[in-house]
Amino acid sequence: MKKIVIALGGNALGDTLPEQMVNVKKTVKVIADLIEDGNTVIISHGNGPQVGMINIAMGELHKAQPDLPVIPMSVCDAMSQGYIGYDIQNTLREELLDRGIHKGVCTLITQVAVDRNDPAFKNPTKPIGRFMTKEEADELIGLGYTVTEDSGRGYRRTIASPKPKEIIEIDVINSLVNDGNIVVAAGGGGIPVVHEEGNHLRGVGAVIDKDFASCLMAKELDADCLVILTAVENVSINFNKPDQKELHNVTTSEMKKYAKEGHFAAGSMLPKVQAAIDFADSKDGRVAIITHLNKARDGINGKTGTRITKG
Repeated sequence: MKKIVIALGGNALGDTLPEQMVNVKKTVKVIADLIEDGNTVIISHGNGPQVGMINIAMGELHKAQPDLPVIPMSVCDAMSQGYIGYDIQNTLREELLDRGIHKGVCTLITQVAVDRNDPAFKNPTKPIGRFMTKEEADELIGLGYTVTEDSGRGYRRTIASPKPKEIIEIDVINSLVNDGNIVVAAGGGGIPVVHEEGNHLRGVGAVIDKDFASCLMAKELDADCLVILTAVENVSINFNKPDQKELHNVTTSEMKKYAKEGHFAAGSMLPKVQAAIDFADSKDGRVAIITHLNKARDGINGKTGTRITKG
């Protein structure tokens, strides 16, 4: 049996609250399968559309009532952790009880420390919120926001995405896991904070990539597997070209070579691959798996997915 950190991608959550409620119902069945097999499971998730919507809503509230302060991005991150985690823990608890499995399921609002001097703060690249038309994007640019075209799918606002350095609540997560609970933690990559004088932690305006945060959490929990669930069953090289080739069992050296050759799109597959390489390289015997949500169980059992090992 394995200790597994599962990083849920956008296809596991959807873009709106109604979509999320439907998708999470399907997602927890996959997670429950792994728990039923006897594995210890820790869950993380993305929050791109959700934190974007919260940020937009808070901005509209400020415009409607200027006497109310602008809600900082770090607080929006915390809000997204709460409402996504609520859906996951509530639905997973029900699914487990329906299977006769009695385990505690909880969401931990998680802070993740970043370096205040991370160059990402000078070059915002992380897309948040919904896809927009060119006209909507131009309007936001006129208001001083950073907006970029996202992998041919439309325009999105971008924000700084610093690398995670420390998961503040890691000891709490570890205690809960060791007591047999299923924990949802580091949602959306965690609430980005920096260390200030004394013991103070200050929230900063950023979004941490959930795959990098999941990798860090998996390493600090001494997990056996990092499973990154996405919209495809396998990572491919020469993607969408006549000579496209799916990757199955691959070493970290091979993946580094493919990444250097530019096979993986920045802001899409590249961070997943980088996080997987980092985790697999961090200790002998660790395995990173990238596969489709519906194939998670088969991925763990070595039947499908892209499995990355040290070498």
